[in-house]
Order: sequence, then structure tokens, then C-alpha cells
Amino acid sequence: MKQIFVILFLVSIHTANAKFEDKNAIYTTGELNVGNYIGVGLNLNYVYNEEYSFSIGYTGNIRKPITQPDNFSSGFVGIMFFGLSNPFDHFDTYHLSVGQIYKLDKSGAIRVNFSAGLGYTTIKEPENWEVNGDGIVGTNYTWDYNEYNTISFIINPRIEYLYSRYFGLTLSPMLQINKDRINYGIGAGLMIGLLRK
Repeated sequence: MKQIFVILFLVSIHTANAKFEDKNAIYTTGELNVGNYIGVGLNLNYVYNEEYSFSIGYTGNIRKPITQPDNFSSGFVGIMFFGLSNPFDHFDTYHLSVGQIYKLDKSGAIRVNFSAGLGYTTIKEPENWEVNGDGIVGTNYTWDYNEYNTISFIINPRIEYLYSRYFGLTLSPMLQINKDRINYGIGAGLMIGLLRK
């Protein structure tokens, strides 16, 4: 999926011309987020006439499993790999959002992009924990993953600081709600592309 965003970004920059730039902006955003999960977000954004926005993107999030036994140990192997071999709760979403842009200064270099939309979310969580060893070398438990999909409603306003015509910074609170889980947090990241005329 990441490769698709890179290709779309490169094609969008290559095909942009002066007429397109008068009314349109197209750029990518990459963010790190923290909240009840931690993760990353990648988005392809389109802004029309510096007023309306459309975004397609992906967020991938993990956290320590809620169901993890209190005496779980990742062992020596887990320490050597910084816990990356440990189980995690996953909350991954592909989303489409629409929004409206409000300029916070006369030049439009600082703006708020009020954005909301729908997402297709995959939730993956470990279950069926069984004791397996003492946790000295490897983990002291085995587990299975339960994976299922749902539709999420997403609210994701972004404060965007356009450092230049082609580069900027974002700060964005986020709320994803579905019938099974809520994911909330705040993200910070970079904007690269054609940001404004």
C-alpha cells in the first residue's frame, strides 16, 4: 500500500501545471501518532480552491494486548529484538475523508483542515494464551490471533503549517469509532507535495 502512495505522489508532481496549481493542491502526509494505541499514518490529500479537502489513507496502530497475562515474559529473545517478537493488539484502517479548510492567518500558511470520513478497519488481537516454558530464553506463553473487520467513523481535524509551497508540518487529533473499539490519539508529521498556489 505504501508503494501506491509513493507512485501517486510522484505522478501528481510530474503532471502538475500552472493551471492546475491555481485551484488545486495535492500532497502526501506521513504522521506518527500516540494515544490508546501508537502507530503511523499515510495519506494522499487533495484540496480544491483552498477550501475543500479529500483524503485517502491508511493508519496502522498497535498496543500491548489487553488480554496479556500478568506474568507474560518475552525472555532473552524478546529483549534482543526490543520486544518486536511480542504479541500486540492491532488496529489498522484504510479510510476516505472529506473536509473543509479554514485559514488561521491572512497568507494561508497556517490552516485547519476539519476532516471526517469512513474507514475499513481490521482488528487483530491475541487470545487463547497457554503457558509454554519459563520465559528465560523465549516467551513463556503461546497464543492465537483473533482477526475481524468493521467499519469505523473517523474524525481527524488537522492543523497544517505550510512552511513553503511544497513542505509543511501537521498536528492532528484523531478519533476512530466502531462497534467494537475506539482509537483516539494525536499525530504529528510532515506534508510534502503541492500544498498551495
